[in-house]
Amino acid sequence: MPVNTQAGEPRRPPFNAEAARRLREALGMTPAHVAYGIWAAFGMRTAPETVASWEWGESSPSEAELTALAGALWCTPGELLGAPGTLREYRLALGLAPVDLARRIGMEPSAYERLEAGGKWRGNDRQAAALAEVLRLPLPALLRFTGRDEKLAELLTSAATTRWQAYVRPVGKLVPLPRQQIQGVLQDLHGEYQATMTATLNWGGGGSAEESGRAGRAFLDGIVTEFWARAGSQEP
Repeated sequence: MPVNTQAGEPRRPPFNAEAARRLREALGMTPAHVAYGIWAAFGMRTAPETVASWEWGESSPSEAELTALAGALWCTPGELLGAPGTLREYRLALGLAPVDLARRIGMEPSAYERLEAGGKWRGNDRQAAALAEVLRLPLPALLRFTGRDEKLAELLTSAATTRWQAYVRPVGKLVPLPRQQIQGVLQDLHGEYQATMTATLNWGGGGSAEESGRAGRAFLDGIVTEFWARAGSQEP
């Protein structure tokens, strides 16, 4: 059951209820033991019923509660999270506070917090590299968080629809992959796009330009995902 949040309330982390229950049971603890551990170590009053509610997926812990729960269960916050999707979730998985992450990547805390809240990336290449290293970001996530995924989509679209050879170098500037690998992926995407357009026009001799256009647009809409899949760099 999805957990509802009130308007204006920060989005809660993607909590892995099953992992929380499994870790508690492995320690021979009851929800009451966990609740006491949260209070004793972090000073947070938490009812055993609340812990049970988290484990049943009826509710989920806030960021502070997640950190406290991880402490009570002798695990990292990342072990209690589902697959991260946002910058904040990648940070939470490592148990880092915003100010600590900002310091480690050489960014002002206020600038980082704006980024995490959905602002545009204002950092430089050195900071982007540090962000990827500290948070262990896969390449697709790094480009998404630093606002370069739209540029990649533009380049891939042009490579698929025109001469792919002309886009090997521009793509390589965005994506630090071997040139030969980029060449192979772009050539494959170009060939598949052209084949899609041709096949649509030739379906039983009854294909139309409109049908071909729809098939082509559908292919291009997913071209970034397809690029990462073929490059072997998908997000978890």
